[in-house]
Amino acid sequence: MAMAIPLYHHSLAVLPFPRLLSLRREGRGVQQRPGCRIVRRAIGDRRQQGGHCFRPPVCSSLDCSSACSDSLPRVSLDRASESRSVCSFFIHTMGCQMNVADSERMAGLLLSHGYCAASSPDNASLLILNTCSIREKAEQKVYSALGRQRSRKYKDPHFRIVVAGCVAQQEGERLLRRVPEVDLVLGPRHVGRLLELLDQVDQGSQICATEPIHIMEDITKPDRESKVSAWVNAIYGCNECCTYCIVPGVRGREQSRHPEAIRQEMLALGQAGYREVTLLGQNIDAYGRDLDSSVVHRRWTLADLLLYIHDVPGIERIRFVTSHPKYFTEGLIKTCAELPKICKHFHIPFQSGDDEILKAMRRGYTVKRYLTVIETIRRYIPDASISADAIVGFPGETEQQFSNTLKLMEEVKFDMVNTAAYSPRPRTPAASWINQVADLVKEDRLHRINKLVLEHALKCSWRYMNRVEKILVESKNMRSKNEHQVTTLKTLPSTNWSMLLINNLLEFLNPFTSYRATYCLYFITLCFSII
Repeated sequence: MAMAIPLYHHSLAVLPFPRLLSLRREGRGVQQRPGCRIVRRAIGDRRQQGGHCFRPPVCSSLDCSSACSDSLPRVSLDRASESRSVCSFFIHTMGCQMNVADSERMAGLLLSHGYCAASSPDNASLLILNTCSIREKAEQKVYSALGRQRSRKYKDPHFRIVVAGCVAQQEGERLLRRVPEVDLVLGPRHVGRLLELLDQVDQGSQICATEPIHIMEDITKPDRESKVSAWVNAIYGCNECCTYCIVPGVRGREQSRHPEAIRQEMLALGQAGYREVTLLGQNIDAYGRDLDSSVVHRRWTLADLLLYIHDVPGIERIRFVTSHPKYFTEGLIKTCAELPKICKHFHIPFQSGDDEILKAMRRGYTVKRYLTVIETIRRYIPDASISADAIVGFPGETEQQFSNTLKLMEEVKFDMVNTAAYSPRPRTPAASWINQVADLVKEDRLHRINKLVLEHALKCSWRYMNRVEKILVESKNMRSKNEHQVTTLKTLPSTNWSMLLINNLLEFLNPFTSYRATYCLYFITLCFSII
């Protein structure tokens, strides 16, 4: 959890742009927009805190030397937007696929308005940290990254810092008090307003945009990391109330995108040469239940959406994450079995194999219900790949209850399980419970469950021996020019497999190619020979 620390002392007398300081103090030329809060702190107040306060105007790019001279003149406030064309940005993304998709949207916005991408944070005039707060360690990484960059504000008054994502939403103005060098705190629902809010920063404001708002459709083209696979948001937020989870507090209430908007985005992706789309949602199975029936004529479900987008030309694979056992219906499973483009991989977190722990977590299902979902999947799709998430050391978890989790894993034998030791998160019920499990016990259980995860993953990988599988080549492995990352129709959407191709034969192959597994190197790494 965030801890308050004293602000650094700095002499206001030596700070540049005194006129800008005065504008900020007086509030002239600054208008507050809906959904955000302009944090105005008088200079005298900041001096009493031992802090400092300056809001430099727009920046010059260290990567765009041709457009900027070493002796940069001062930029007037009314020319802030014009000067944006010489700015560079760097986005450091932490956390889940939702954050990756948000980062791609922000990059698309910036590139479309004259920014250029920097090669590293040290070469950027605008640094965006898109953050994750799912665990305390992830949150501390944010403050560590800010600690490395905050001193640049003294050396380069044109440098701007934006903290986006879940830590931004969670901490809000507390983050500005802890790290006053931050210019903009940007909650996930305000990503589409990045440029608008940067304009206010250029006018001398320090912005905290974390108020809940309705997410509007964004026509800006994201700057996607992959040229083959794309993330497409289907539903934002989560209405569940799990006692350990901070997501509903930082991502907001569920908001489904209109099915036509999703289809249009996929049509554009197909025309641009993309082959695979992953539909994103914190609770993807809940898609459609919040849509206005007067707009869509009837209540949509995820199965309806899959049927509606399945025939999009060019898109040959469709995935979706993350599923909730409570909403994973037989109708959805049957639809996935019948539609050839739907990848036969399902990520369904179980979190615990004990009913008492599941009840304490407020997960809304029992172990029996979860196993029924798995049995139904394997009845319709016998060779489906199933992955999950699990938490060990939840408050009050006994050794027997942990053993029940291992028992569930032995019964299912998952292709992969993402594991984590319970981490108390602020403003979640379980964080204040007195029956917390000792860290040493958590570490021991995490080690034991991970050992079982690897054992099962190896067994699942062996079933591909001597089988011909259609794979999608996603990208080159940057660590080795002779290796490329691929996925089959059954593997996880992330790049889990690697194949060895001599002399980069990939460049002469179709992205969709058949390979035969010849031997197993490690639990998710196979070598392939071209047929």
